[in-house]
Amino acid sequence: MSTENLPAESKPCGSCEHGHDDTPLPRNALVIASGVTLTLGMALRFLDVGAAALHTALFALATLSGGLLVFPAAFKALQKAKLDMNVLMTVAVTGAWLVSEGAEGAAVVFLFALSELLESWSVGRARRAIASLLKLAPETALMRSKDGSLIETDVKEVPVGAEISIRSGARIPLDGKVLDGSSSVNQAPITGESVPVDKKPGDTVFAGTINGEGSLTVQVTKAAADSTLARIIKLVEEAEEQKAPTQRFVDKFATIYTPAVFIVALLVALLPPLLMGGAWSEWTYRALVLLVIACPCALVIATPVSIVSGLTALARRGVLIKGGAYLEAVGRLRALAVDKTGTITQGKPRVTGVIALAGLNADEVLRRAAAIDIHSTHPLAQAVVEAALERGITPEPAADYRSITGRGASAAIEGHPHFIGNHKLAHELGVCSPEIEARLAEIENRGESLAILGHTPHEGCAGAALGILSIGDTLRPEAADALTLLHEAGIENIVMLSGDNQRTVDAIARLAGIDEAHGDLMPEQKIEHIRRLMAAHHHVGMIGDGVNDAPALALASVGIAMGAIGSDTAIETADMALMQDDLTRVAEAIQLGRRTLRIIQFNIAFALVVKAIFLILAFTGHTSLWLAILADTGATLLVIMNALRLLGGTPNLNSSAP
Repeated sequence: MSTENLPAESKPCGSCEHGHDDTPLPRNALVIASGVTLTLGMALRFLDVGAAALHTALFALATLSGGLLVFPAAFKALQKAKLDMNVLMTVAVTGAWLVSEGAEGAAVVFLFALSELLESWSVGRARRAIASLLKLAPETALMRSKDGSLIETDVKEVPVGAEISIRSGARIPLDGKVLDGSSSVNQAPITGESVPVDKKPGDTVFAGTINGEGSLTVQVTKAAADSTLARIIKLVEEAEEQKAPTQRFVDKFATIYTPAVFIVALLVALLPPLLMGGAWSEWTYRALVLLVIACPCALVIATPVSIVSGLTALARRGVLIKGGAYLEAVGRLRALAVDKTGTITQGKPRVTGVIALAGLNADEVLRRAAAIDIHSTHPLAQAVVEAALERGITPEPAADYRSITGRGASAAIEGHPHFIGNHKLAHELGVCSPEIEARLAEIENRGESLAILGHTPHEGCAGAALGILSIGDTLRPEAADALTLLHEAGIENIVMLSGDNQRTVDAIARLAGIDEAHGDLMPEQKIEHIRRLMAAHHHVGMIGDGVNDAPALALASVGIAMGAIGSDTAIETADMALMQDDLTRVAEAIQLGRRTLRIIQFNIAFALVVKAIFLILAFTGHTSLWLAILADTGATLLVIMNALRLLGGTPNLNSSAP
């Protein structure tokens, strides 16, 4: 698979054509330089330290530093005959300097450059997400030639129908069908299944999955470019394109506001002198004052300060959100899709119960089972060993260990042959009984895996089942409470989407209190469910942790990754990561997102009202430049103080105060 068609690195500030440098460091440095020189100049002037020329020089440096992120974009806009926010900023800053208010000009350009920098932090993860996906599948495959030898071949050159060999522990390079051999395959990276799946001749395997202990001969059924993994990559690309950020409110407002301000300022400068004999200097000054007042400092800063405060409050709680647009989107969520394995559940098989038979106790069953399973690296076997160790049982390795692929294993314990394996192995050995079958059915109906420990039939011994171990992917301790909090936070529908079997998914959904549960899903089917939810609820979040969740994470309004255990792809594709894997933080993020939206809406409305009042006063000549600047600064400070309240954390769930 080629990387030539990967999405280009996201442009700075989305598609707003602000013309910023593609490299974050120069942009950060310019904003910092502008802020430092502005602060220093204001401090020196307030303390009456240094000459006026020094103050002016500092303000000029602040203006130039911030302006390098604004003025070139304004020039480009003028070349296209457009009057955008950058042009307004440039003219207003120029006007401020023309009326000898360099400090105001420097403050205006710094605040605008800062707001653009804050926005730019949330842009574009597609390239790194897809690059990490590409690493899942090997670049070469062991292809069988006509003479029967194995030749290491580039996966792009392996034709459909060719036979490839998959060694024990290797990643599978291409989609195919098993021709020979049997093994357990870890399909979690693609399908999200919680335990490895046994594969035998005729079964399908996927590129990017991991072979277990056995070796397989596979017939390739899809070319590298058409594999399941390649489709996931394509889905991520398409979803990222659909998720391009919408034009921000201020930019939309500027399409009307900016030309209107220029027209009004021009009329103020020209009409009174031409029609009423007014002094050119006086009316030109009024026009420049109007432009300075029109520069929307409070409006520009209203959103980024609110966003940064909200992001900081969540970061303190272990929730990382990749930018303001996503925090706002979190506040609008009405439905939530969740993966099962590693999200609602622990993502790791554990022994959930031990049934002792034939007069043994649970500890003895675990001791013998662990004595056999300590030889194996299979996840279910490791779960048995861990359960024994947790009870203080130190298993002694059994003798004559033998793996029975697709069934279990056998070994001699204290000189007697024992086995541990699945239902099929117990049935083949003839040790099942109606009582045991009933218990096995009960475990299987719960969606759990099972392991039967038994005495292997041999000469002079009919054999017997000694114990049954139920093994499942257990619910996260906080899952049920977290889902309750999500409903209280206003989430109307919570849907589980999983690659695991429907029976297991239904069992987990009942325990967790999930509204809907859909199992046996491939990545493209998860996409279909996300689209269905978005049609019904418009604003839909998706929580996942695996590569198979990446397309759904990318398409959802907000993709939420379980950060500590999630794959790099899921985290890079997602818009929000739970760094401590605590699901209750999702409800907190939704609360804070909604509170952030209320504060932003209030701040914008307040800033617009103040701006409208002083624009009218400026037009009628009833305000001075300094009074207007004072009012604008006051509005900006009030907006900032209101936004900083978000740092206090999340309010009561039912709170509606801005």
